[in-house]
Amino acid sequence: MRKRLVFSLIACLLALTILVPGCAKEAAQPKEPATPTIKIGIIGPMKFVQGQHHWFGAELARDEINAAGGIIVKGTKYLVELIKTDSNEMLSPTDAAAAMERLITVDKADFVIGGFRTEGVFPMQDVAMDYKKIFLGAGSATKELCMKVKENYNRYKYWFRVTPFSNVNLVNNSLLTLGTAGAIMKQGLGIQGKIKVAILAEQATWADAMVAAYQAYVPQKLGMDVVGAWRPSATATDVTAELSAIQASGAHIILTIISGPVGIPFARQLGELQIPLASVGINVESQKDGFMSATNNYGNFETTLNTYAKGVAITSKTNAFFEAFVKKHGQTPTYNAGTYDAIYVLKAAIERAGSLDSDAVVVELEKTDMETTAGRLVFMGKDTDTPHDVTYGPGYVTGIATQWQNGEMKAVWPLNWNNVTYPGTVQWQIPDRVIKAYKK
Repeated sequence: MRKRLVFSLIACLLALTILVPGCAKEAAQPKEPATPTIKIGIIGPMKFVQGQHHWFGAELARDEINAAGGIIVKGTKYLVELIKTDSNEMLSPTDAAAAMERLITVDKADFVIGGFRTEGVFPMQDVAMDYKKIFLGAGSATKELCMKVKENYNRYKYWFRVTPFSNVNLVNNSLLTLGTAGAIMKQGLGIQGKIKVAILAEQATWADAMVAAYQAYVPQKLGMDVVGAWRPSATATDVTAELSAIQASGAHIILTIISGPVGIPFARQLGELQIPLASVGINVESQKDGFMSATNNYGNFETTLNTYAKGVAITSKTNAFFEAFVKKHGQTPTYNAGTYDAIYVLKAAIERAGSLDSDAVVVELEKTDMETTAGRLVFMGKDTDTPHDVTYGPGYVTGIATQWQNGEMKAVWPLNWNNVTYPGTVQWQIPDRVIKAYKK
């Protein structure tokens, strides 16, 4: 019995001497080195369409860049790695700074893109500057974000805005759209006297300066009267009180400054109550495909400043991006999807710099002159009032205005503005409810 046990033990040991060296040899085989990555943090209100489209635009750019060979830094290939961060800035702007801090210190983002609500972007900007991290804005229009670069270049030089252009130029585009709508209404409805305008702006910092500008410029530049300004919460779910007061004011047109979810109940209730006023301006919610269903189809004729519309080729890159975005995500991109352009701008600057060092990349970002999906992107220089902002105007980035017509989003501006007309642009239409009221 003992002999049998000894022989068994010897057999096992022999087996181990054969197997173990083989295992050791296999374990010792060198692994292929992993391709290094550049970590780009995408920060925004991820529970809302604005943050979701931040992410969707970035995903599309990442997939394209990685499939095409990544980002090349002095001969070394890097892949783009995205980090999604919910800033919660729509509901609690104070959460935004903590989210940015975590993105940089815990998630180790190399660069950051996004931001939406001004109240959240200011503290996020300061956190990024503390760590000398390049932060490409893709949501907030407030000009003061870029004025900080002028005031303290060494600290704020890491901030650049990719989309939209500043609220000063948003005012200009809104006035141009308002002027177009007012002229069509006067002629089409036979309105005598001045067009009367009611301002409806969400309670948000970015809108404050625009309200003041409208109150001054609508009479001065367009010869229209401003009958008042109403300021609902950006997250309000009922604006019947504001709409009733606006109707009682005798206004013909509502000039909107809305970026938050209040844009849905506003458009829905405007139609439900059959208030005989047109609505133009900014309503970011009406940039998305689900707008008509979200408003129970009362959103028809809503007009907003925008960046993208089906078939409207601002540049040679616009339609390809639009179609790829719709194919991947099943939605029309809002302007927040400009994270797509931001990543390509960053890629080009990194490759020119041959470095991931923030200071070296800043130098190259300042040299940017690139055809993007939204136009020719050139950052404003250090000698301007708003360095690192988007250069606005014909030949650069102009934006567009869109109107929902028979359930389809159509571009209605620019239409021969300074010789600029984009293919697919049509004339703005007077809402049916307004025509019906004037026929009585």
